[in-house]
Amino acid sequence: DGTDHCYTHGGAKGYHEQWDSKLFHFTKHEVLRFLLSNLRWWLEEYQFDGFRFDGVTSMLYHSHGIDKGFSGGYQEYFGPDADMESHVYLMLANDLIHELVPSAVTVAEDVSGMPTLCLPIADGGFGFDYRLAMAIPDMLIKTLKEMPDEEWDMTYMCHTLTNRRWREKCIGYAESHDQAIVGDKTIAFWLMDQEMYTGMSLVSN
Repeated sequence: DGTDHCYTHGGAKGYHEQWDSKLFHFTKHEVLRFLLSNLRWWLEEYQFDGFRFDGVTSMLYHSHGIDKGFSGGYQEYFGPDADMESHVYLMLANDLIHELVPSAVTVAEDVSGMPTLCLPIADGGFGFDYRLAMAIPDMLIKTLKEMPDEEWDMTYMCHTLTNRRWREKCIGYAESHDQAIVGDKTIAFWLMDQEMYTGMSLVSN
């Protein structure tokens, strides 16, 4: 249409500074048709059985969660920073996916701990099946990088492994692509490093 924001918001609202990317305008019918039809296409054409929604935290808040510490207080999630347009889109997306393929699984990558993320839409939730417990891989990498084995804080580790809202369905995992993005090493390399190549042969000393 001659503008730089046909399918996105104009001005600062349509630009993510940290990612250097544009942000969809979720109330435009053309945007909803494009995004929702993509979900349907992958489900029907390629028989996908679910989706992992990346960067959900960025969608949930006008601030994109940047420089915002989340302590668990509900005012942090549902105050004026809440991006209701994105909330509604995520509900529509989950509703469509589960309507087309009831057995499909949707997973949200969210670091904020948004309440209701994994509640059914009928109960006021977003409709996701699982939330990624993203603090776990961060904790494991930090522990391996900065502490010798004998100094591991088991209380902190147990807390991180179990820190979730009551009955919230989470996926715990050991390492994330985020480590690779910032040039970090995998857990295997933090544990074995060069010995992976020099110390695992039957003929090595």
